[in-house]
Amino acid sequence: MALAQKDRDKRRHDKAARLQEEDLRLKVRPGTKQALAELMEWSGLEEQGEALTLMIHHLHALGPGGALPLLSSPRHVYVIPENVARKLEIAYSREALRICSDD
Repeated sequence: MALAQKDRDKRRHDKAARLQEEDLRLKVRPGTKQALAELMEWSGLEEQGEALTLMIHHLHALGPGGALPLLSSPRHVYVIPENVARKLEIAYSREALRICSDD
């Protein structure tokens, strides 16, 4: 005889507690979802949870030296062009002269 839904839920809950399982939630944007889908396709994995678990364990196996470069966020650096810097300096100088002449 099949178990009732209540009994199945209890067994699932007991197993999760015994294995110390925990739900992790992850909100992603379309680009991240597409990247995960491609990784899963390349590896032949069908479950997102399995793909994420494997990635975490393989990344951890690389150790700090191998994992940290992969975990660093790209930082955007904006370099002010020389002509813009010159125009800003001129504008600052004019403003300084105007403030001094107002006093």
